[in-house]
Amino acid sequence: MFTCRNQSCGTQWEQSDVAIKDEGQGLLFRCPLCGARNYVERFDADDGTIVYEQLEGRPFIQPDATT
Repeated sequence: MFTCRNQSCGTQWEQSDVAIKDEGQGLLFRCPLCGARNYVERFDADDGTIVYEQLEGRPFIQPDATT
């Protein structure tokens, strides 16, 4: 189950409810309700199936201000 990271949305979605794609910034799904980007990571399960897990902290990761 995925949860929209948009603070004002927070809707939960099953993987079958969203389209996971790469828009140039890594794998993500857009919330069907509010359109917010929600980032995921792809894993290959032991049985050969593809599994996606939502990344915590994205898109709220702040760049390092010292560089």
